[in-house]
Amino acid sequence: MRVVLVDDHTVARHGIRLMLAGADDLEVVGEADTAAAALTLARTQTFDVALLDISLPDKNGLELLKQLREQQPGLAVLIVSMYAEDVYALRALKLGAAGYLTKTCSSATLIEAVRKAAGGGKYVSPALLQKLAGMLGGGPGGVLHEALTDRELEIFRMIASGESLVGIAAALHLSPSTVTTYRSRVLDKMGMKSNAELTRYGLDHGLLG
Repeated sequence: MRVVLVDDHTVARHGIRLMLAGADDLEVVGEADTAAAALTLARTQTFDVALLDISLPDKNGLELLKQLREQQPGLAVLIVSMYAEDVYALRALKLGAAGYLTKTCSSATLIEAVRKAAGGGKYVSPALLQKLAGMLGGGPGGVLHEALTDRELEIFRMIASGESLVGIAAALHLSPSTVTTYRSRVLDKMGMKSNAELTRYGLDHGLLG
């Protein structure tokens, strides 16, 4: 099974490569440190599974997930992120990801997930499976940030981390007024009134870092 690694940290890619080395049926045949490089690889080579980080220097990993699947509909994409499942797992699965793992997972778990994804299945951790079952069964609703769009979540995390609206606008190539509008939407959807409340929520739910 042909695997491509997409992560902007060389050490992380090396570590994942070593974790997969114990599986004779898996071969890492490509690496990319940016979204642009990953898309170039996808245009010139065919892969069975892509292991994709969320935080990339030139594009959010969820946006890249959509583009990779458009270029190679048969490609299974696994998200391997430093962020806890509560942050991105559900929206990644909704976008067509074959699974979501954190970078603290074991080699055995990673190999199992890659094999399952390559076979057309999805890897879902027991904790996330329980959460999904609760939602489908009419249990307690999801956490507040799940109501945010991908862009709103991105801006929420930047505000909660203490970045100024002007700084966010520059980083995301948006106007300050647009960022202000997004901030208002985030506060409204989450029922909050201040940046301090957003920061406290972000800390409580492990969304920062």
